[in-house]
Amino acid sequence: MSIREGHNERRSKTPLNADIVPERKHMNVHFHQNFTPDGTPETYQQTIDRLLSERKIVKHNFKPKSAIVDEFILDVNSEYFEKNGAVYPGGSYEFAKKFYEEAYRYAIKEAGSEDYIVSAILHADERNKELSERYGHDVFHYHLHVVYVPIFQKELKWTKRAGPELAGKVKEIIPQINHTEKWPRKKVGGKFINEYSKLQDRYFEHMTAAGFPDLQRGERGSAAEHLAVEEYKYQQEKKRVAEVSAQVEQSEIRLGELNEQAEKKKKRLGTLDEQITVKEKAKATITEVEAMGHSLPLVPGIHFTDAEAAKLKSLAKKGVGVDKRAYEYKKKIETLEGSIRDLNGQVASQQKDIRAIVREKNVWKANYDRLWGEVKDFIPAIRTTPQKLHAFMRENIHLNKNREVSR
Repeated sequence: MSIREGHNERRSKTPLNADIVPERKHMNVHFHQNFTPDGTPETYQQTIDRLLSERKIVKHNFKPKSAIVDEFILDVNSEYFEKNGAVYPGGSYEFAKKFYEEAYRYAIKEAGSEDYIVSAILHADERNKELSERYGHDVFHYHLHVVYVPIFQKELKWTKRAGPELAGKVKEIIPQINHTEKWPRKKVGGKFINEYSKLQDRYFEHMTAAGFPDLQRGERGSAAEHLAVEEYKYQQEKKRVAEVSAQVEQSEIRLGELNEQAEKKKKRLGTLDEQITVKEKAKATITEVEAMGHSLPLVPGIHFTDAEAAKLKSLAKKGVGVDKRAYEYKKKIETLEGSIRDLNGQVASQQKDIRAIVREKNVWKANYDRLWGEVKDFIPAIRTTPQKLHAFMRENIHLNKNREVSR
């Protein structure tokens, strides 16, 4: 069993991605499934063997390394189903079933015949994390996998050995397995363009004509048009990690600002402490002054020496307003101490928020690393030439079980 079949048909023991909700497996919908005579579902290999035996497909001049099956992944933004499902009987799930039933009819046209379809299944069990967080409830990523055999109607012509009357004329038209001829490359404006690059235009036009409004066609020429589901999810995880990292960065900046404010206030407090110390010393001096003077027998009042009188005069000049300013400084100190307590509280709160955000970031980073590990080889290959892409898919996604079909 290939990875493709295990994932699409949900036969893998270990799910290909962590977004799959096993409890919703029964909600996946087969628009096309083949069965053996005893009523059990055919494997992809069994379907191909049967189609070959019935000559519905033919391996004429088939190269050993050529792809024997292709796959459409028909998809639109999950939010499209969330919004339209809000006013549709049965909700987004029923709306998605209706939408992809029509999308399957489009896939048949592209494949050329339903006879060439190996499997067509709507996945309704994969949760969209980003939208689920935004809406505050589970939102699912509805999409359709259509596995089919790429068929080119090959004209076989009579050779010269058949005689001049028949030479060069069409002898037979056969359904040849041939991806290259099914999706040929054409030179347009100095650039080679694959025929399947027009699929998104035709998909958009078909679904719009079928009565599904408000669809948004993807950007033409974008490398994202033909991304695999796994790469799309990898890109979303990467985006989410970047968003969480930005939140952490902003929180750290805010924390730095709060610490800086606290340090400034502490410096101001330190300055005021020094000033208060000076004033306290002044008070001590005043105490000393109060101890000055002495009484003389038979002479009323308190008498000072010349030295004491001079010191008192000097201190009186310096001490004017000391009590008032000391009181003001003390009030400022109390205010600043309150501000520092508030700032320390904010710092503690920010640190708590940062720890929570960092934990969330680590979760998303783990998802990002996991997805990158799954698709790191696939992504570069999908952006190279179609020939390299299919060679890669054959060699690295284990389609060899579907390639070598014994006759």
